[in-house]
Amino acid sequence: MQQSLYIPYRQGQLHLKQLKLPDADMSQPPILMLHGAMSNGRVFYSDSGKGLGCYLAQAGFVVYVLDTLGRGLSTPKLAAGANHGQGEVIREQLPLVQHYILSQHPHAGKVHWCGHSWGGVLMASAIARFDFFQHSVASLLTFGSKRAIKVRSFKKWLMVDVAWNTLAPAIAKGHGYLAADRWRMGMDNESKASLAQSIDWVRGDWIDHDDGFNYAEAAKQLGSSEGWPKAWFIAGLGDAVLGNPADVQRMLAECHCHDVDYTLLSKANGYRHDYGHAEMLTHKDACDDHFPLVLNWYLCANGADK
Repeated sequence: MQQSLYIPYRQGQLHLKQLKLPDADMSQPPILMLHGAMSNGRVFYSDSGKGLGCYLAQAGFVVYVLDTLGRGLSTPKLAAGANHGQGEVIREQLPLVQHYILSQHPHAGKVHWCGHSWGGVLMASAIARFDFFQHSVASLLTFGSKRAIKVRSFKKWLMVDVAWNTLAPAIAKGHGYLAADRWRMGMDNESKASLAQSIDWVRGDWIDHDDGFNYAEAAKQLGSSEGWPKAWFIAGLGDAVLGNPADVQRMLAECHCHDVDYTLLSKANGYRHDYGHAEMLTHKDACDDHFPLVLNWYLCANGADK
């Protein structure tokens, strides 16, 4: 069963897709999924029941998929003059949604978090920053999430240095936002602030642009106190740039998680494909390949929480 929920936020509303069976156990920790840059929640589900979100819902989990402000079915849609950035996702939208989900699951106590690409970075940032999340997030699972891109290749130069760092800001300046869908650069659009802030993080320091909060230092301190939730970082061998395995491992190290797993989806490791950035979630073989491992990981995590 799919249901669109709307949470009032600023002058609009955030769209939260709920995926669940009619008899799903609402007392168990549910799962919140967050998309990456130039994307929306559709990377996790489809109307026909495909995607990781639907797969886990069909197995009995209650799954929530967020469209951040201006993306997907959240309103208002991005337009010239939009001044919100990634800081609002970390400091406002994720706390608002987390409180809402916990209110729907009063006996669960915690929520599993799952992020794709930049969504995993924003989720990790929120956990590092807020005690609330350190106590209410049951686990963190990321697909192709990297905080910085340090790999060097012609493809990286073309996709990141030319397209993302140079062409995208020029488009955003002309339109008032990055019209990624119109220019066939991604599923959805980016505000100028989000674009500029992500560019800075990818090539610079992990520090909040609005108030100077040092996420890198907070993550290190959280690691020393073993305050991170159970975590799993997944990368694909075919993901050469946007979630290169080496960069994913660098983010894993930067987070200083104490209870963490790392998996590389590759033929050499027994998987059907050397999965690419979006393919980890969208490939037709994923539901018979690594999705069962994800399901088992969540089942074990919930068992440990009992």
